[in-house]
Amino acid sequence: MATLPAFQFESPSVPEAGAAVLFVGKSLTLGGVGQSLDEKSGGAIGRAIKAADFKGDFCKTILILAPAGTDLDQIVLVGLGDETLSERDFAALGGAVMGAVKGLKSVTVVAEADSKEFDAVTASLIAMGMKLRAYDFDLYKTEKGKPKEAAKAAKICIFAADAEGAAKSWETDDAVSNGTILARDLVNEPANVLGPKEFAAKAKALEELGAEVEILKLADLEKLGMNALLGVAQGSVRKPRVAIIKWMGGFNDEAPLVFVGKGVVFDSGGISIKPAAGMEDMKGDMGGAAAVTGLMHALCQRKAKVNAIGIIGLVENMPDGNAQRPGDIVTSMSGQTIEVINTDAEGRLVLADLLHYSKETFKPRFMIDLATLTGAVIVALGAHNAGIFSNSDALCAQLSASGTATGETVWRLPLAKEYDKMIDSRFADMKNTGGRWAGSITAAQFLKRFVGDVDWVHIDVAGTAMDAPKTEISQGWASGFGVRLLDRLVKDNYEG
Repeated sequence: MATLPAFQFESPSVPEAGAAVLFVGKSLTLGGVGQSLDEKSGGAIGRAIKAADFKGDFCKTILILAPAGTDLDQIVLVGLGDETLSERDFAALGGAVMGAVKGLKSVTVVAEADSKEFDAVTASLIAMGMKLRAYDFDLYKTEKGKPKEAAKAAKICIFAADAEGAAKSWETDDAVSNGTILARDLVNEPANVLGPKEFAAKAKALEELGAEVEILKLADLEKLGMNALLGVAQGSVRKPRVAIIKWMGGFNDEAPLVFVGKGVVFDSGGISIKPAAGMEDMKGDMGGAAAVTGLMHALCQRKAKVNAIGIIGLVENMPDGNAQRPGDIVTSMSGQTIEVINTDAEGRLVLADLLHYSKETFKPRFMIDLATLTGAVIVALGAHNAGIFSNSDALCAQLSASGTATGETVWRLPLAKEYDKMIDSRFADMKNTGGRWAGSITAAQFLKRFVGDVDWVHIDVAGTAMDAPKTEISQGWASGFGVRLLDRLVKDNYEG
């Protein structure tokens, strides 16, 4: 695994060694430290700006190697653009910085521009962007068949006017970064390594951060009557698990927030088997459970003042002589019966039992589920927004605001009785798919039948959790989508 950089925050001074990073806006005016470096180098920075025709465009970079008059290895200039920058923009700037200095062992980032010093929150967001950009899942790559030697961690020093405040902000942002990276790791792991049992162990490890974790095994799930979930798992030799992760950092009498994740560690489609092309990507069909696990890691590490519960259903969907068949009817934990029309519409069966269990057991303030549920949501929205479906306008508004702030954006799609009728069954209370049209909506309508009167949002992350477009802070296959989004939702709206 790529070694992630270590960060520290100090009061501004003129960097003397390694690489120095300076920010420059459209005015091309250097801050105080930048002006000192320019003078020390005999005007090398100003000349480089002119020679490269550098305009200060957002996230654009130029390098000045071995600048004369200094002991620096290089100076990196990073453009700020000419617009007012948001929090997500500063994280992106951090990503651009790391893209320019990746591989270097000593880097100083000067958090200033145009004679203005960045505040503590901004300096910390730059560090977050750098850390997320530095991530690289290379665990299984070797050097001529031998394990690669772990690289030494780069030392990143960020010069900030309020260094103490930046370090305090970093305590939170570092926790969220670690949660996002955990989610990426889980999605990137191959299914032969990460089965239901192994995934449950990853959840159990959160006890080291103060979580309470309960693992439900096959006998427990049978006793509870989670037959919808169990039907998905019955074709696999690997037994299902449900992990319940509790972080009770709020008041004793405060109803918990519940986050539910689909954790299909590999989805062959079952008897309704998928085409061979691209099936390897179905190791990532547990992206919802990965996001919930990463979120709980973030909340635990930063000691969030909230009661939160993450519950993930971990199964493998395989074709086998014992596998669930199209046409089978199962009785869910809620008592509602489901005709299985297509065994590749399995994630909603897992979530159905988990949502009912959460509603009845935890009496939550709200429930949010995340799942790589439908290809239809990618047809509708592409890979730049996750689709959300809800019975709560207020919760949707909060979630949308959190998406705008973090860059993990969402778009609300409709629910209506006309769509609900599409999943009525001739032989059972409902069927698990309404057919090709409005596929993401009918999947959400299915889930809605298990949430009762609880405020609820379903987030379909099929287009955003894996193989999403590369950004300044996410360059790999797994994005960790959902961790920063939901942590921000909690922080802005629900912490005491």
